[in-house]
Amino acid sequence: MPELTPMRDGEALDLARLATYLRSTMEDLPSGPIEAQQFAAGRSNLTYLITVGSTRLVLRRPPLGPLAPRAHDMAREFRWLEAIHSKFPWAPKPLVLCLEPGVLGSIFFLMEHRHGVGLEEFLATENASIPAFGDHISRITMSRLADLHAVDWSSLAIRSQVKPDGFLARQVAGWIERYQRAKTAEIPGEHALTQWLRDHVPPSPDPTILHYDYKLNNMVFEPDCRDVAGIFDWEMTTVGDPIADVAVAMSYWVQSDDDPRLRWGLNESVTIRPGFWSRDQWVTEYARRTGRDLSNFPYYLTFAYFKLAVIVAQIYYRYYCGQTNDPRFAHMNQMVEHLIRHAWEMHPASL
Repeated sequence: MPELTPMRDGEALDLARLATYLRSTMEDLPSGPIEAQQFAAGRSNLTYLITVGSTRLVLRRPPLGPLAPRAHDMAREFRWLEAIHSKFPWAPKPLVLCLEPGVLGSIFFLMEHRHGVGLEEFLATENASIPAFGDHISRITMSRLADLHAVDWSSLAIRSQVKPDGFLARQVAGWIERYQRAKTAEIPGEHALTQWLRDHVPPSPDPTILHYDYKLNNMVFEPDCRDVAGIFDWEMTTVGDPIADVAVAMSYWVQSDDDPRLRWGLNESVTIRPGFWSRDQWVTEYARRTGRDLSNFPYYLTFAYFKLAVIVAQIYYRYYCGQTNDPRFAHMNQMVEHLIRHAWEMHPASL
C-alpha cells in the first residue's frame, strides 16, 4: 500500500461529524468507531484511509485555503469515476459525494479502497531484483494507458460536458494563464517558452478519455505486481488529445541520464533501475500498440514539463502566501525554475 501516516497537523478530519454523516448516508456501514489515516503521498488534494470495522474507504477532499479557479473539483472527479469505472476496471468505484461543506469544511467524496502495493514497497523485496521486472512494469503501465484511450467516450453519460475540439490550444493558453497567476518570481526563458508553445501547437489525433496525471505514484499494483490494481487521482480527467496524456506520463518518467535536479524534484527513482524502458521506448511501444502518430511528441513533452512547472508553482504559491505551512513545499520554487529552464532547453527548435 502507499504509505499511511497519522493525520497531519492542520489537516485532521472531524471524525465525529464524518461519522454522523456516513451513518446517515451509508446503510451498510458496520458499527464501531471511525478511524482515519492520511496517505503521505500527494501534494495537492488530501486523501485519507477511513476504517470502520472491517470496511475500508478512501476519502478525497481539496487542500486547505483559497483554491485556484476550477481546481480541486471533487464533484467533477466523482462524476468522472461514476462514468468510467464500469468500463475501465482499474478506476475505483465512487461511493458517496458530499456536497455539504459544513460536514468537513469542503465538498468531498468517498470511493472504494483498492488493496495493492506500491512499486517502492515491492522493489524492496528480492522478488523484483531482475531486469525483466522493469520491462514488465513498463509494458503494463503503457498498456493500461492505451486501454484507457480505447474506451468509447461518446457512450458515456458525461459526454455532453466535454469539448474535445481545440483541446490542445485551450490547454496551452489556460496553463500559461495559470502560471501568470501563480508565479512568484521572473524566470529566465519563461516568456520565450510560453510564446513558442502558443506558436507551435500541432494538430491533434482523434480525441480519447485522458487521465492527465498518469504516474506510478497514482497507482497500486497487485501483490505480485502482475497487473495494476488501481489507478487514482482522476481530478484532471477529460476528453482530448491522447498524445498530451502520454507526454504527462513521460514527464514523470525519469531516466538515469536525466539532470539530477529533475530526478530529485520528481521523486520518481524507480524507473532508473535496470530493465525499465526509456521514454523513447515507452513512446515507441505506445505508438505500436495504438497505431497513433507520435512524430510531434517533442512538442507535447515540452508542454508537459511546462504544465508540471505550473502545478508545482500553484502548490508553492499556497506556501508562499501562508495558506499552508507544510515543510515539503518550502523549496518548491527551485523546482519551478528548474522545470521552466528544462522545458526551454529541450524544446525542439526545428518545429
